[in-house]
Amino acid sequence: MPWRTRRTPYRVWISEIMLQQTRVDTVRPYFNRFMKRFPSVRALAEAPLQDVLKLWEGLGYYSRARNVHRCAHLLTAKHGGRFPRTYDSLCSLPGIGPYTAAAIGSLAMGLHVPVLDGNVMRILTRLTACADDIRKPATQRHLLGVAETLLVPGRAGETNEAMMELGALVCLPRNPRCTVCPLRDVCQALSLGDPEGYPVKTPKAKVPHRHVGAGVVVDHQGRILVAQRRTDAMLGGLWEFPGGGREDGESMPDCIRRELREELGIHVRMGPHLCTVPHAFTHFTMELHAYWARIERGRPRAIECADYRWCAPAEIRQLPLPRADIRILERIEKEKIPTF
Repeated sequence: MPWRTRRTPYRVWISEIMLQQTRVDTVRPYFNRFMKRFPSVRALAEAPLQDVLKLWEGLGYYSRARNVHRCAHLLTAKHGGRFPRTYDSLCSLPGIGPYTAAAIGSLAMGLHVPVLDGNVMRILTRLTACADDIRKPATQRHLLGVAETLLVPGRAGETNEAMMELGALVCLPRNPRCTVCPLRDVCQALSLGDPEGYPVKTPKAKVPHRHVGAGVVVDHQGRILVAQRRTDAMLGGLWEFPGGGREDGESMPDCIRRELREELGIHVRMGPHLCTVPHAFTHFTMELHAYWARIERGRPRAIECADYRWCAPAEIRQLPLPRADIRILERIEKEKIPTF
């Protein structure tokens, strides 16, 4: 893993932020590109946010990228581009929570602090046969105390990394490899014959499903209208084909007409359906329905968006886009603009 070479607080920080809710194999090329483009905290702070979002494109959870950029600015302005050297100070930085602070502190600074991620919590609940709900803060505080008792003095980073590796490779959620586990003789869940019964979690509520419309608005030059999401919105700072959620009883073309009127102040003539893109977020799933459209009245204004642009498809490629909009763009690149 590239972040395990030349281990510095900056490299550990970026890798841990990227690895949150993302697979290792996915992160590897992103990390390498990010380090090449932004080799230091100062280089990251001096870069435009749009450049950072573009390199983050496809990783999802774009608030992470915005927090990384904001944190780099703070580190440069208040700490000379260096990370503070205490756990509490690390926790005070934007986008750095207890787990990330512990990873930076133990792996790159030698601080005596335990990490507690999903892998480590799974190991600890099995080791101790802890039947408390792992989603509750009280349970996590208890497990953090257990993790701290297991730290080897002077080798916290190695201990933390060993625990994370054990969870990733041996103490698996399903079909754990108990026969090769170095902790098998002291694992209470194994002695009870039920390692997969831990950790205990309350069931998640069913996530809602939404239908969202997007207008691929073209002008007489073949350019396409794109809008930038407000920074305080979900996917803030990214560019998209404008639109929004369908209301009850509304057809998808009517939804897109309304959304473009509210967002950009334009009245459009709807064209044919282009494509439907399914996509899943953490808290909901959606189907994004894209339709061709042309302006009948009005000129675009940034009413419910941060900005807008008319772009050729190749120019849209240079902008940071949500994953679902990338798939719409891929379909546009294969299609001829219809007559309507």
